[in-house]
Amino acid sequence: MELRHLRYFVAVAEEENVSRAALRLHVSQPALSRQVRDLEDELGFILLHRSAKSVRLTDAGRAFLAECRAVLLRADEGVRAARAVATGHAGELQVGYAPTPTARLLPPALRAFQAETPGVRVKLHDLSTEEMISALRARTIHLAFLVNPGRTLLRGLKFTNILTDPLRVAVAPGHPLARLRRVPVKRLLSEPLAVYSRSEFPEYHEMLSALFGGFGGVPTIASEHESGASLVAAVEAGCGLALASRSLGWSVGSRLKLIPLDPQPEPLNIGAAWLAEGLAPVGERFLRCAKAAAALAE
Repeated sequence: MELRHLRYFVAVAEEENVSRAALRLHVSQPALSRQVRDLEDELGFILLHRSAKSVRLTDAGRAFLAECRAVLLRADEGVRAARAVATGHAGELQVGYAPTPTARLLPPALRAFQAETPGVRVKLHDLSTEEMISALRARTIHLAFLVNPGRTLLRGLKFTNILTDPLRVAVAPGHPLARLRRVPVKRLLSEPLAVYSRSEFPEYHEMLSALFGGFGGVPTIASEHESGASLVAAVEAGCGLALASRSLGWSVGSRLKLIPLDPQPEPLNIGAAWLAEGLAPVGERFLRCAKAAAALAE
């Protein structure tokens, strides 16, 4: 038994005439009559009383008609639901992100995406770079927004830059360096630094090595932190300075002062990563919203 058999039977039952039902379905009358008889043969009972000019339902046919309508309605609903997911208008999207660098990016991207695609539920996951890469490969997230991932980390993934974010030195308002308009990079070699954890944020330590490598020195690491909140608390408490993106200012306000460096290093690249096999339509929609939000944030 196929859905077309049910559709044919419903049309004949509703029209009470095989010719009109055939016109409605755009099939020939003999083919329609044959399909309905095949259905009756398969069921083992008669659905229709037939006369020369019309047909009418048997009691069994009347009961079967109600069930056929329910089945066909459910099938149509299933097609619509699947089509919505396939075209990115419904479903669920799992997104990994680094909170501090994406502070300018994700809120407007989320607003635009939810306005455009209200049927999709977005779940955000605050993860380290390593955790995001692992989650992408494990297929527990679809899309990740992260900073400067190295080539080794990106094996089997695609990455696109979305936003650049200048590097700043974060100091407590009462720190002597807070009076400067620009802080010489070399000056930082004599200051204790609060940094992100090497195990969780290897790309951050690669950035530190590149920044200080040209000055022939190694910075003094006072403490390592697994989150931006912990890093900010350490700097605010006077336990060291921190190198962070300008976006940190969006979350700390006046608690810290963010000062440009001299010379100013290359900005951080904030981008999106996903499996090389491609993004589902819902992920592509979100990525477009993120790119649009980034263009406005620059």
